[in-house]
Amino acid sequence: MSDSVPDNLARRLDEMDEQFEAIASQLLDPEVLGDHTRVRALSIKRAALEGPVLRWREVRRIEAESSELEEAIQAGEDEELIGLAREELPALKTRRMSLIEAVKTELVTAEDKAVGAMILEIRAGVGGDEAGIWAGDLLEMYQRYAGSRGWSFEILDLQPGEKGGAKSVIAELEGEGAWSELGYEGGTHQVKRVPATEAQGRIHTSTATVAVLAQPEEVAVELDRSDVKESITTAQGPGGQNVNKVATAVHLIHQPTGIEVRMQETKSQAQNREKAWRLLRARLYERQQKELDEKRARERASMIGSGGRAEKIRTYRYKENLAVDHRLGSSFNLGELMQGRMTPLVEALIELDVARRLAAL
Repeated sequence: MSDSVPDNLARRLDEMDEQFEAIASQLLDPEVLGDHTRVRALSIKRAALEGPVLRWREVRRIEAESSELEEAIQAGEDEELIGLAREELPALKTRRMSLIEAVKTELVTAEDKAVGAMILEIRAGVGGDEAGIWAGDLLEMYQRYAGSRGWSFEILDLQPGEKGGAKSVIAELEGEGAWSELGYEGGTHQVKRVPATEAQGRIHTSTATVAVLAQPEEVAVELDRSDVKESITTAQGPGGQNVNKVATAVHLIHQPTGIEVRMQETKSQAQNREKAWRLLRARLYERQQKELDEKRARERASMIGSGGRAEKIRTYRYKENLAVDHRLGSSFNLGELMQGRMTPLVEALIELDVARRLAAL
């Protein structure tokens, strides 16, 4: 019966089963249990694998049971057993096909679910001060959604706008489902509304750009520290004035790729260095993944944006209280969305992405 499951999918599911068992063994290791960060990362991976693995095991069990029933029919020795076998086989076949469809859906999302942390970058686009206020509004939307999902949300770097909001902000989100749910937010977010700075009551169009980066474990990234130039400076504020007389700002340059990271959010040089290396690792990981799998990167770019921040993915129309997602061609309640109640939107994006990925299998 296994001929209806493509060999490549069967092999992949068998590999996932092995990974699931290996992770379960690691979570019993006292040395691992003493490292809370590692336990959390392994638990997220295990949760991502559990659904497809358990369903695949059930498929295998049904196949074995069906084979036994077919052998009993072919043997033709027991009329009562033959009757029972013929009665049970159709139900087993239906159950098996249903499980296979479910496991395919989980298979194409398991990799994303296994990523337990992500970097979110929001930058004010066109629209002057209003663009900065809008970037701040988006930040609050994501913070509220993260809070409702029980994720941690840490701001790594924030450059405030002159009239409120933010010129740019970099945040780290961590928790089960963070990347798989918010990985579709990359692109340009356009808002049409009367700004607080507008005295004549005219509707303005402003934008903010969002980039999303999966944050990998250190072992997943090819990063040679000797390739990174690190310099320590005093933190700089708006206009270039020195806002910190002690050298705490960290500037990293990955020389082979030219990727640069600056971090000055805290007054602690050690904390800024740790955050800078995390951000550099995430950016390098994204680049390495694209180089390893250009085809998959193109497919994902069609959904979440290339990270180049050039695509308009959503328009927020305050007058109509609607947020239009251009990839879905659907509208959502803007007020609900800005309060962080993003679940209907997130579920619709996941459904579309899963359908596209299944079509590509």
